[in-house]
Parts: sequence; C-alpha cells; structure tokens
Amino acid sequence: MEVTARAPGKIILAGEHAVVHGSTAVAASIDLYTYVSLSFPADSDDGDHLKLHLKDMALEFSWSIVRIREALGEMGTQIPSSPLSCSPEAIKLLAALVEEQNIPEERLTIASGVTAFLWLYTSIQGYKPAKVVVTSELPLGSGLGSSAALCVSLSASLLALSGSMTLDFSQQGWLTLGENELELVNKWAFEGEKIIHGRPSGIDNTVSTYGNMIKFRSGELTRLKSNMPIKMLITNTRVGRNTKALVASVSERKDRHPNALAAVFKAVDSISNEVATIIQSSAHDGIATTEREHKLEELMEMNQGLLQCMGVSHASIETVLQTTLKYKLASKLTGAGGGGCVLTLLPSLLLGADVDKVIAELESCGFQCLIAGIGGKGVQICFNSSA
Repeated sequence: MEVTARAPGKIILAGEHAVVHGSTAVAASIDLYTYVSLSFPADSDDGDHLKLHLKDMALEFSWSIVRIREALGEMGTQIPSSPLSCSPEAIKLLAALVEEQNIPEERLTIASGVTAFLWLYTSIQGYKPAKVVVTSELPLGSGLGSSAALCVSLSASLLALSGSMTLDFSQQGWLTLGENELELVNKWAFEGEKIIHGRPSGIDNTVSTYGNMIKFRSGELTRLKSNMPIKMLITNTRVGRNTKALVASVSERKDRHPNALAAVFKAVDSISNEVATIIQSSAHDGIATTEREHKLEELMEMNQGLLQCMGVSHASIETVLQTTLKYKLASKLTGAGGGGCVLTLLPSLLLGADVDKVIAELESCGFQCLIAGIGGKGVQICFNSSA
C-alpha cells in the first residue's frame, strides 16, 4: 500500500503586518501543491532504512532504523491520535541525525524541514522502515506556505497509514478528509511548523489543511467560503527577506508615529473585512462578477499603499507594480514584503494574450511567474494499492 497526500500553499489576500497589531487579515489557499508519497518496503531487501527523497532538489537522505532507535530511544514514539510538542532535547537529538546527512551548504536552510520530517515520522509511525518522496509546485522561502504544505501533506500521509483515521481505502482518486481527520492533521502539522519556525501563528497550516479562505484577528481564526472564482498571477521576485526584521521595523515605525500607524492599521482592518464580504457574496451574472473584481482591485491597491506606509515594500516589488499597472492590473505584495511574492488579480474577462505579455515582461526582469486559482480544496489523499 502506498499513500500520496497533497496540500496547498497559501497567500495573504489582505492584512499582513497590520494583523500583528490587532487588525483583521484574510488568507487563502492556492492550487499549487506539495505532494508526499509514503510506502513501506514489501520485502527485507531494503527493509532497515528510513529514506527521504526531495525530488525537486535531487537530494536523498537515508537513516538506518537501528541508528534512529539508538538516537531517540523511547522519545521517538507517541500516540498518533494525540500530538504533543517536540521537546528541546528531542530537537537536539533529531538535529544530530540530520547533521550526519551532510546537507550541501547551499541547501542548509532545509535542515529544519528535514528535522520536522524525522520527528513527525517517528512520532506517528515509530521505527518502521519506509520511503518518503516529496515534490512541490511551491517555491521555497517565498511566503507561499511551502513549509506548512510539507508538514500538512506529510502528517496526512503518515496518519492515513497509522490506523488513527477512519478512511475508505477502496476509493479511487483524491479523497477529502472528514472534519475529525482534518483537525488531527492540522494539530500534527502545527507541531511540525513549530520545529521549523519556532513560534508560527498556525495560519499557514490551517489554510493548507482546510483550504478555501480564513479570516483571522488576534489569534482567532474563522473559516470562510468563497463564492467567486479568483485567479491570481503570483510573481516571485526571488528576493529573500527576513520576516522577523520586517515585523520589528513596522513596530519601530509605530513607536515613532503611533497615531499615524494606528490609522493605517484601522484602514487595513476595514479593507480585510470588505475583502471577506465580497468574496463570500454570490454573483448571479457576469456584470456582478466584473463589479466584484473591480472592487477587489481597488482594495488590493489601497492595501498595497498602506503596506508602503508601513515601510515593507522593496525595489523588486515596485518593479512588479509598475509593470502590471501598464496593463491596468492591480497588484499588492503578499506576506512579509521586502521581496518575496506579489499578487496580481487576473480579471475573468482578461485575454490570455495579455496575460502572456505581462508574464513575458516580468520574467525578463528575472522574476518567476505562477498562475493560481484562489480558495480551493485543502489537504487530500490518494491510495495506490498496486505500489
């Protein structure tokens, strides 16, 4: 039996940075996925190792089960139906196992992800030999939730073959999980995210698990249902950024200009709530759809202006904004800013030839362009009994 799970990435549609200061933000899943396939060896030929293949990076890792057991002892097993946090002691032991793999220096940023993999695997499956293959359509470190999509798809595939979820193994194609199963996957994925990020908000893994859209404010998450199809051009500037430093710089600006920034955050809160209302409203004809798209474009432009007030734009982001504006398209940064990704709304009446022109111009600047549907399904699994 082989199981494959897929989990989507995410974007912030409105409210980034301001959400740290009590405003509302809206996040949504995108139909770009991370896939995790899990299989147990059928015979003893290869039956004493845990193998991880990161296909997109052409990296393969292998640990003998004896070595893992020796390193972790009883620390490596939990009850899959009730996740516990990984202790600092366990993280040290896991990090030592990862170091033994001699990850190339230019790939060292993935070490925390490999650590999270080892912990999730041994916690849910114990000390079983297996092969895990990971592929992804999401660029790493660009603010599109690649680490959460990994933790969600990995948790789902591991739990699917752990006996702790009620599943119909005979069904064909991609299966959507029930509420209880989704809740369990989300809890495990959040623990994996904590290993990678330290103190994540839980937004990324929740969007990746449940899909669609989420409104969040002051730690409270509300799931939304989108009633309008939205397509976005996502431009990855390929400029890395330090999220922690950008968040700190906004707080420092607020300390210097408390009244001005309070007004900015209040305006962002209004924009986020209006975005959520528009997305949830139903349209009965093409005119209503066009009107809603136009309103979204205006809200995106306003949100971008307010993000510039916060000081989190970047020369690369401005290049994307100017380029898309030439084609009368609305754009805003998504996530931390300072580089990362920019969203551009693609109206339903926009011609494909115009989209191609925009993409060609952006790619000539060295940017990566992805087209994604917004607010689709969350994590799903697929069984292949012939594997």
